[in-house]
Amino acid sequence: MGGTLGYMATETRQRQADRSAGTRRKLMEATVECLVEFGWSGTTTTVVAERAGVSRGAQLHHFRTRGELVAAAVEHLGAESVFQLKERAAVVGGASPGERITAVVELIADFYASDLFTAALELWVAARTDESLKTVVVPLEVRLGRETHRLAVELLDADETKPGVREAVQITLDLVRGLALANQLTDDGKRRKRIVRHWARMLEASL
Repeated sequence: MGGTLGYMATETRQRQADRSAGTRRKLMEATVECLVEFGWSGTTTTVVAERAGVSRGAQLHHFRTRGELVAAAVEHLGAESVFQLKERAAVVGGASPGERITAVVELIADFYASDLFTAALELWVAARTDESLKTVVVPLEVRLGRETHRLAVELLDADETKPGVREAVQITLDLVRGLALANQLTDDGKRRKRIVRHWARMLEASL
């Protein structure tokens, strides 16, 4: 009897944990959607809770402030996007070095031109004049920046012990961020593709 009760209690706790994780995920996904659709000013906790189909109380249980919610959402989407980027990059693993570098740089450029960058950009701009938000955003930006640099090195198979290679990787990331920024107001896809391919040829010589 005791064993059965213990099993039932464990199963109940697991269901509660699953529901809690599901609620967090809904809130974070809804937050990113709202940031892209409404911007920072329109992404209120009430709007997010409504979009997620979650009660206000449940939302407050998981995230006390809008800053915490938005930072968690951007980090969550960043982790998922990095995983997807790795999966897509694995497909080009058998290409020639030049083709592989071009394909990887294009993938990284697409990664930055995604909703993740749009959502993060809304957060970065708001944090410039909001000190409480800035304390949340700066550590997040450092983590995401470090992770994307590490990932770019891995995908490009870059040897950063060689002079100039680390700088070349960082220039790549700075370039695609700038291109992603240019894409915010108009569709800049054609120009981005042309510039990315040109840079990939230059990058190959640096690696």
